Amino acid sequence: MVDDEWNMRNLLRIYLLQEGFATKEASTGREALSMIEKHNFDLILLDVMMPDMDGWQVCRAVRESSQTPILMLTARSETKDKVHGLGIGADDYLTKPFEPEELLARIHSLLRRSNIFRVSASQEQVLEHPELRIYPQAREVQVQGERILFTQKEFDLLHLLARSGQRVFTREELVEQLWGNDYGGETRVIDTHVKNIREKLLKAGLSYVPVQTVWGLGYKFQIPGNVE
Repeated sequence: MVDDEWNMRNLLRIYLLQEGFATKEASTGREALSMIEKHNFDLILLDVMMPDMDGWQVCRAVRESSQTPILMLTARSETKDKVHGLGIGADDYLTKPFEPEELLARIHSLLRRSNIFRVSASQEQVLEHPELRIYPQAREVQVQGERILFTQKEFDLLHLLARSGQRVFTREELVEQLWGNDYGGETRVIDTHVKNIREKLLKAGLSYVPVQTVWGLGYKFQIPGNVE
């Protein structure tokens, strides 16, 4: 739990302990990053407005080395803030004030979705394409043999499209696959993740764009020479 307000951390601790969760707390972003380096957490609850490092900065720093699910908790309720948070690597976004039941439901959903993708990935073979390899079990992407770092949701999105042939997914279908039926956020976050995936692959030297836009419908995975 990362929040500079003791009262909020205290409330969160009470809710989570009652549900059987073990918790650790940080009151600043820098303290949180130090703890994350030392411990293997299942989930991070992250406030946005903090004095030394805001939640956006902490989220970006975490995503440089960890795929741990992040649930952002903040009083900032504008759609642009939600899209921004999800776009930089957060897995869910809950605005304050919130009901304990909703918080716990989102936590359980994130943990469940994270476990589903881990189990699914462990059962699948490496996906090999020109210049590109996707390792489901290791949750790793390589371009020309070099590892590319993706956030958890970026990897899940690329892997889902890559293993589905040339099937076209709508944004709504992708949101349901990655976040579940109980996700109430904007589908535009899919566009942000697709943009990030494309930029990272091209920056790494991939000579083509495998995630293709199907205008008016959504997205699909397509490699050179495999055109309908």
